[in-house]
Amino acid sequence: MDFVWTTDEIGPEKVVHIYESKSNLKAIVVIDNTSLGPAIGGVRMAADVTAEEVFRLARAMTFKNSAAGIPHGGGKSGIVADPKAKNKEALLRLFAQGIKNLVDYIPGPDMGTNEESMAIIYNEIKRSVGRPEEIGGIPLDELGATAYGVAVATDVAKDFIKMDLNGAGLVVQGFGSVGKHSARFLSERGVKLIAANDTHGTIYNKDGLDIDGLIKLKNEGKSVIDYKKGERLPVDDILKIECDIFVPAARPDVINEKNVNVVKTKLIVQGANIPVTVGAEKILHDKGILSIPDFIANAGGAIFTSVEYRNGTEKEAFEAVQTKITKNTRLVLEKVFKEKVYPRDAAEALAKERLFKAMRYRRSR
Repeated sequence: MDFVWTTDEIGPEKVVHIYESKSNLKAIVVIDNTSLGPAIGGVRMAADVTAEEVFRLARAMTFKNSAAGIPHGGGKSGIVADPKAKNKEALLRLFAQGIKNLVDYIPGPDMGTNEESMAIIYNEIKRSVGRPEEIGGIPLDELGATAYGVAVATDVAKDFIKMDLNGAGLVVQGFGSVGKHSARFLSERGVKLIAANDTHGTIYNKDGLDIDGLIKLKNEGKSVIDYKKGERLPVDDILKIECDIFVPAARPDVINEKNVNVVKTKLIVQGANIPVTVGAEKILHDKGILSIPDFIANAGGAIFTSVEYRNGTEKEAFEAVQTKITKNTRLVLEKVFKEKVYPRDAAEALAKERLFKAMRYRRSR
């Protein structure tokens, strides 16, 4: 393994590698920090997920939960497997048994897992969030919890850059559970989806795409490029399409130092976790492109899970997302424009303030 584990004053507190030879289960769990409460973080399933990726995602969850003001620390896990594998359920059950005694970690859905996955884990260890309603959960993906927060953050950001959302062109990179709902919620605010992609390619139409039609295609197991009223382009061409709002909603580091200069937009609202490298974020900002950091913009799912964990309602969850993300996005952007700092620096300062206060109460080792 090339990644070398390092620690800082925040964490990680615990790193666990899980391996079961018979089923070839390989998984990594990172509990980054529990000063604010038990760590909540998604279970990512991908054939190429790495220890470094899980570590970075766990830290993002620490900052996300702290900034959102919820009583949970940050953690993350990754199962190294194809999410379409025939033995997915067996892998999830074995993974659940592997984390049974990691009581400070509460798993939730992430890329490659969903409400059904969380139901399987809950069946094994009675500990997960983002479960189906039938077993007491609030279905995050079905409701578009994370995407709702993306739309709320966009609504706040528009005022800082004098953008009219009515007719604004939207590009969504990754038309999955977060991407499709982001398009839906933003369209309710007058935004026009002009391009979207998935692993098969990009579909583009400057006059607008039918969001319901694209969602129907995806629900049928098809690709966005099966949509008939648009131009088919390669997957990575999504970055080259000029737009007003760009929502990266898939894998990490989609925008990086190598491709950042092809991006032509006014506002980036990070729907995925760590979709833009820190270096690329600085280049974007210096070019006049505002980028709302992931753990501020996409905290909707984390807020939902916190409400679910204390047996709150769907209505309470939506209200909490609206209140918290509106407040935090405004606080971050006020600091950005008044103090002339990068958005991520402003966001991390907000998260660290609450986190470090809580850390003062930890037992000395």
